Amino acid sequence: MKKKKNSPDIILLFSVIALSAIGMIMIFSASPTMALKLGDSFYFIKRHLFYLLLGFLALYLANCLDLTVLRQRAWIIFIISLGLLLLVYIPGIGQEISGASRWIDLGIISFQPSELMKFTVILLLADLLTKIGEASRTVRGLIIPLVLLGFVCGLIIAQPDLGTALAIGGAGIIMLFAANALMIHLAVLGGLAALGVLFLSIVSPYRMQRLLTFLDPWKDPQGSGFQVIQSLLAVGSGGLFGVGLGASRQKFFYLPQQFTDFIYAILCEELGFIGAISVVILLAIFIGRGVKIAYATADRFCSLLTIGIIGWLGLQATINIMVVLSLLPTTGIPLPFISYGGTATIINLFAVGIVLNISKGKAASSK
Repeated sequence: MKKKKNSPDIILLFSVIALSAIGMIMIFSASPTMALKLGDSFYFIKRHLFYLLLGFLALYLANCLDLTVLRQRAWIIFIISLGLLLLVYIPGIGQEISGASRWIDLGIISFQPSELMKFTVILLLADLLTKIGEASRTVRGLIIPLVLLGFVCGLIIAQPDLGTALAIGGAGIIMLFAANALMIHLAVLGGLAALGVLFLSIVSPYRMQRLLTFLDPWKDPQGSGFQVIQSLLAVGSGGLFGVGLGASRQKFFYLPQQFTDFIYAILCEELGFIGAISVVILLAIFIGRGVKIAYATADRFCSLLTIGIIGWLGLQATINIMVVLSLLPTTGIPLPFISYGGTATIINLFAVGIVLNISKGKAASSK
């Protein structure tokens, strides 16, 4: 019998704190040029500090939660998340930014329901896969989990937000693998998902443009290829040690989304290869410790929940970094713990709190 632990995984917690601190410093460095348009050069960093405060409070609360109760409320949480996700389509409530309806405008703040849905789907999927047990190796047993994934991903793609759908779908496949699903089923599922992404890219003019830009950004350097080129210029300018914290040139209205989706490019420019690889190492530590926690947890539900959370955040970080380095077409997906963002910061840290809770050895019932 395994001995229960009384304290959370300190190494995982350290990696998250370190990444959050780096993110805070980079947002402080990269955001003033845009913040001046709002009359306060500290506008974004002050808001992000507030989000971090709420996020670490959420982490603490998640670390203290009764996971059995959380599991019992999985469907209720999903229904609430689904209702919030549907609200983005209601005029006057849903807020459209850059052609995408992903936010609910609450006046003082904006809330992004898809960020909550990421965690909710993983929570519910962990519960479903635990209940079906070895039936996950059959097509019949996978029907409900796959319908859930497909339904949620479809709603998010309609916003449109293909990047978030890919993160949720990818995390779902990772959980199916951890639940001992047959490789042939996963291969077919992955192939169908790839064909679906290709189809969506072909039928959607703006996605097709992103794909063509990815293949040859220099064809239109002042238009569709501008962001990709400026990102590569930022990364290449950093060299080994970077140009110095705060000395970025690309943040001066050259690189769009310089403190959100493309903050890693500014980090590469200012902190160089040393800073860039440090972030990758911290993310690898986070993922490695998370996988170790999942493997060491005897409870199937907690193990799958941990794998889902780590898979989601790890996959999202990988996609973001690959986009910045022009290894993938541009998608609107932030870098966990580093990018500016209210909903994402709070939900990500809450999810980390759940993993820390599980690392203490207080497992929920698998029955």
